[in-house]
Amino acid sequence: MNSHHHHPHVGAHHHGDSEHVERTSQQGSRALLLAVVFTGGYALVELLGGLWSGSLALLADAGHMVTDAAALLFALAANMVARRPASERHSYGLARAEVIAAFVNALAMLGIVVWLFIEGVERLRQPQPVNGGSVFVIASVGLVVNIVVAWVLAREGNNVNTRAALLHVLGDMLGSVAAIAAGVIIYFTGYFAIDPLLSMLVGGLILRSTIGVLRETTHVLLDSVPEDVDYQKVGQALAGIHGVRSVHDLHIWVMVPGRSALSAHVLVDDVVHWPAVLSHARTVLRERFDIDHVTLQPEWLRSDSPRRSVPIRSVS
Repeated sequence: MNSHHHHPHVGAHHHGDSEHVERTSQQGSRALLLAVVFTGGYALVELLGGLWSGSLALLADAGHMVTDAAALLFALAANMVARRPASERHSYGLARAEVIAAFVNALAMLGIVVWLFIEGVERLRQPQPVNGGSVFVIASVGLVVNIVVAWVLAREGNNVNTRAALLHVLGDMLGSVAAIAAGVIIYFTGYFAIDPLLSMLVGGLILRSTIGVLRETTHVLLDSVPEDVDYQKVGQALAGIHGVRSVHDLHIWVMVPGRSALSAHVLVDDVVHWPAVLSHARTVLRERFDIDHVTLQPEWLRSDSPRRSVPIRSVS
């Protein structure tokens, strides 16, 4: 494409609603703080109860809650960091700190799942006595605590970090239900093997959701194209705008979950067409692809060059 000059960057930037991001982060911080208080407090109770009763299911639930308390503290700190404004050092701000925290939280859950399976197999090989009645009482109270925490976090489910924290708490709820069931079965039947079996079942359910969080956060950290955006269709839509000859150096990525960004070089017929092309492009990207952070650099044919056909293409 040697029939045009590369001009200084005179594109347009649209940065989204920073006030909305700020408000979301503040609400997420309050939810996380309440979750830390409830989760951390009862984690100690379940830990002591599990050691006293000998229940793996109760210890698993306590382990989840201990991990959650640390993860929630981490998420709370990340939420506060994410509210810091953009700077010369971090021109996009620090919103991705929340994504990193969610990624680390999911890795921690993988560790818990591995421990559950290893300990569960060992308990199946060498069953240990369990106090079923105590397990039932302690796990029932733990379930109530988890429900309250989950309700608080679910209200802020539009924040990826609180969603990752909610994943932990939902895992705790499953753990509490499994511990309750184990307590009832052991109390009435004396079948101790149900304790590790239910713990391993919960581990399998948690694993599926954890992989989902890992996939979403990795997608963001690798600057991948949003999953709900067709890269080729975006290029074709831009190239199809009246006055556009071609589009190249097209990049689309996820800044943070829910906010996508795009940059591209756009060859136009004439510089006078650029304002109309820019306005149309913004509208198309926002309405058709939900991309609100846009940087477009115009390029045009030299005025003293003969006008000739340039193939329209979406990528180069």
